[in-house]
Order: sequence, then C-alpha cells, then structure tokens
Amino acid sequence: MEYEGIVYRPPSEAGSFIIQVTIGCAHNKCTFCNMYKGKKFRIRNMEEIYRDLEEAKEIYGHVDRIFLADGDALVLPMKNLRDILLKIKLLFPECNRVSSYAAPGDVLAKSQDEMTELKDLGLKMIYMGVESGSDEILRKIKKGVDSRQIIEAGKKIKNSGIKLSTTFISGIGGKKYWKENAVESARVINSMQPDYVGLLTLMVEDGTELCRDVRSRKFELLNPREVMLETRELIKDIDISNCVFRSNHASNYVALGGTLSQDKQKLIDEIDRVLKGDQGYKPEEFRLL
Repeated sequence: MEYEGIVYRPPSEAGSFIIQVTIGCAHNKCTFCNMYKGKKFRIRNMEEIYRDLEEAKEIYGHVDRIFLADGDALVLPMKNLRDILLKIKLLFPECNRVSSYAAPGDVLAKSQDEMTELKDLGLKMIYMGVESGSDEILRKIKKGVDSRQIIEAGKKIKNSGIKLSTTFISGIGGKKYWKENAVESARVINSMQPDYVGLLTLMVEDGTELCRDVRSRKFELLNPREVMLETRELIKDIDISNCVFRSNHASNYVALGGTLSQDKQKLIDEIDRVLKGDQGYKPEEFRLL
C-alpha cells in the first residue's frame, strides 16, 4: 500500500483502514490550515486504489471500517466513488462503515439522489469542517463557502441518511469576532442538526497566513478564559436533539463532552466552575493538533 505525505484522519477513525483516494486538498486555501500545503492536489489513479484495497485484503483479511483520505474525497466524480465503494463491498462485505472528509462545495456538487446512492453503497459518515458559522469569519479565513452553502450541504448529507460529523474552531474569529463566532456557529448547528459536533481550539501553525497575521498583530488570539466564554456562549445558543458534543481534542484547554441538548446545563455548569476559579486549563505546551 502506498501513502503519500502525512495522512490525516479524524480521531474516531483510529481503528479504520485508511486509503488515499485523493492526494491533498482541492481547496487548500484556508488561512489557518497547513495540513496539505506540502502536497499538490490530485485524484489517484483507480488502478492504484484497487491495488491498495486488494493488498489490504491480503494483509488484514477482515476490515470493519474504512476511511477515504485525503482532505475531501467527495471531490471525486460520482463514477469513481461508486466504483470504489463497490470494490469495497466486493472485497470487504463485513465492512460496516465507510467514511470520509468532505468540503461543503463537494457535497453541493452532488445531487440529492447521488448522495443517497453513496449512502446505499456504504458511505455511512461524512466529516465536514465548518470552522465557523459567521460569514465574515468564513470570508477572512478563505473557506470558499458561506454559511448558507454550509447549511445546504449539511442538510443534503442528513437527508441522504449519512451521519454528519461537523467541526468548529473556538477562537477562529480572534478577539474581535469571538461572540459572532459563537452565535453564528450555533445558528448553523441548529439549522443543520448534525449528529456530531466537535469543537477544537485554534492552534496557530507556522507558515500559515494566519500565523503571519498573528505576528503582525492583525489577529489577536483569545486567552484560555476568553475561549471558555466563547464556548459557553456557543453551547447556550445551541438548540438540537440527540447530538454528541465533544470538546476534548488535544487542542482544547478544557475537556468537555455530552449529548445536546439534554446535557446543555451540565456543560454550562462545568464551564462556569472553570471560569469561577479561573483554573483547570491545559498548559499551552501540552496542546497539540
């Protein structure tokens, strides 16, 4: 099996077989992200993908879960995705979940019928990096879509029967837009009704446009207390049913988790306890992506 460059995957895919169907990210313009900056985007040759799947069958035999990498597998033409999923069904009939990252624009490029077909072929979960619900912040970080398009993409995923896991970033608006980031992100979450919400905390990576803005003081980072105030505002405004909420990534200052909306007050109370004592924050040197 061949892997080109660093391969990224969601924490919940730690036990999955990972296969690159694309190299890099088709968009690759977000100001905060350096994950795929060292890769020139391309769609892998189908023969290469088939060969990797067949080799995985020889090595592992039984595979329960498969993750399609890199950054946005749904950018593939429908025929390619269909053929890959059919090959997986042929080689791994026991596989109970295929998942992938997907950019909102890639989802919008597929019809509702095509998304439903992908679900029927075994694509059971899509991870969509939303980052923020604020149109101003989305523009500043060069996400390439606005909140309306993100909501439309999220609803299309949900309507297909595919599980939707979304990621937001606390602090992505800096000091100037912290409240807007919280309020507008909650609005987008309420509109999409995702199955999972993951809240990361902004990490500034060397070589990114955001890093340059921080060093030139065009962007002011939130301190840990401000991050928790923003997180409290976000959770307070979320109105959703049976959504798993996690803010326990290595980047987060305080680990939080629960099911919304039933655990909303418990999460807010936990944040208030941290804010009251202004302690319990993870040391900066232990925060990692």
